[in-house]
Amino acid sequence: MRIHDSTRVLVIMPAWNEAESVGNTVLEVLGLGRPYDVLVVNDGSTDSTAEIAREAGATVLTLPFNLGVGGAMRAGFKYAQRLGYRRVIQVDADGQHDPRNIDDVLAGLEHADISIGARFADKGDYEVSGPRKWAMQLLAKVISGLAKTRLTDVTSGFRAGNERAIIQYLDHYPAEYLGDTIDSLVVAVRSGCKVTQIPVAMRPRQGGTPSHNPFKAAMYLGRSIFALMLALTRKRSRLPAGPLTAQEGAL
Repeated sequence: MRIHDSTRVLVIMPAWNEAESVGNTVLEVLGLGRPYDVLVVNDGSTDSTAEIAREAGATVLTLPFNLGVGGAMRAGFKYAQRLGYRRVIQVDADGQHDPRNIDDVLAGLEHADISIGARFADKGDYEVSGPRKWAMQLLAKVISGLAKTRLTDVTSGFRAGNERAIIQYLDHYPAEYLGDTIDSLVVAVRSGCKVTQIPVAMRPRQGGTPSHNPFKAAMYLGRSIFALMLALTRKRSRLPAGPLTAQEGAL
């Protein structure tokens, strides 16, 4: 089965035990009245995430066990390919990504293959500190050099992609911790995808428990450097040189 309207956008929402927030996040996206279809990838949740997301109006794809964000996103990209979506955007189920910014982030695809909703771009008051901040600054500097454009938030999961990005992600999208953001972006850039960023303001979590704490923040620095070094050794994907025709875009 394929969608009939190629202008529709698939909002991919990975969710692991996000019963407290996923329902409201889905309702917010659908309430915008835009041509968005919401796919919640229920990543092995043990709570009522799937039922609440479905009741809110999302299509739910349930994974048999927890794969992490990378694994959930790979499932989402595969779903997008099968149904013929030409644009996708990742929105976290915890409500930190404001659905009112989706149009803005998608607008970045007018001149790039990947558009990042950037938290540290002179908009909003989102802050990090310590090792986590140092890692983010280092990664932003290195990947900006690779992408030949200024990027301030390369670990943001609020990302949109066009059909070239979907093809590249299906060829390589890691499931490892940090791989879903750093590794996937580095390989995409080295494969020829153009990247841009759009300033967005982040919101507090709408429910659930943050996954970061001081110990994890300290581990973040070392893991980030390792993820970056690993990404630089990955094989590049072979992509079409320019925008796809309607037939090619149908994948």
